[in-house]
Amino acid sequence: MALTISHSAHASMLAISRDTAPNEACGLLFGNSSHIETCVPTANVAPDRTRHFEIDPAALVAAHRAARDGSGPDVIGYFHSHPNGLARPSAIDAASAASDGRIWAIVASEAITCWCDGPDGFEPLSYVVAQG
Repeated sequence: MALTISHSAHASMLAISRDTAPNEACGLLFGNSSHIETCVPTANVAPDRTRHFEIDPAALVAAHRAARDGSGPDVIGYFHSHPNGLARPSAIDAASAASDGRIWAIVASEAITCWCDGPDGFEPLSYVVAQG
């Protein structure tokens, strides 16, 4: 799958992750299956935010509800950071995955990698940052 990320979404994920360290940042990705248009940070409600992330369930439910009723954009995936790790899914990420085809963007060391959460686990996605 060819994926593009808007310049603003790419820059925001990096900035949010830097600003949240040493805790893990997390949030929602909006757009369509081939383009991440925006990212919106959410509260990380995990008990140990330095090692794990859990998107605020209220924010997640509200975003999906708005997408369903047409008042909000489509939720195409999630992003989070690994402040002390690699920009790839961890064992905890794999255990938490829903295998629903959504995009996961993972930020670490000023790098972003993207993954499709498919039925057979995470598949890497290549992307380009759209200028403008």
